[in-house]
Amino acid sequence: MFGTLDISVSGMIAQRTRMDVLSSNIANKDTIVDAEGNHNPFRRRLAILAPGDPSRGSEMGVHVKEIALDDAPFKLRLEPGNPFADESGYVKYPNIDSTHEMINAMSASRSYEANITVAEATKSMMQSNLRLLG
Repeated sequence: MFGTLDISVSGMIAQRTRMDVLSSNIANKDTIVDAEGNHNPFRRRLAILAPGDPSRGSEMGVHVKEIALDDAPFKLRLEPGNPFADESGYVKYPNIDSTHEMINAMSASRSYEANITVAEATKSMMQSNLRLLG
């Protein structure tokens, strides 16, 4: 039964990390310069999940395998007066769609809630078993 709790906890940790990545994407949806002031649009990040829990050597559960960069093209906006515009007057903006990110955030939130429900049900079953044994 503790395995079930471990699986639920690994799911919650993975979804929390996924939510952190999504929040970062939303926060940087208009970021077109880096810390040095150079034109370097923020590139969307993706939390890549994989089965198992390598920290415990378990094949059960889930973990964040990596935080990858989305290689989708940047969005182009016509802003001829912008100092970062190319020769055609277009400025590259991050490849982030707020609506898509919000949908993914809702999915991560629901998955997190589902893992909480499983953990609570497991805890309840463990308490029932202890009462029966006691």
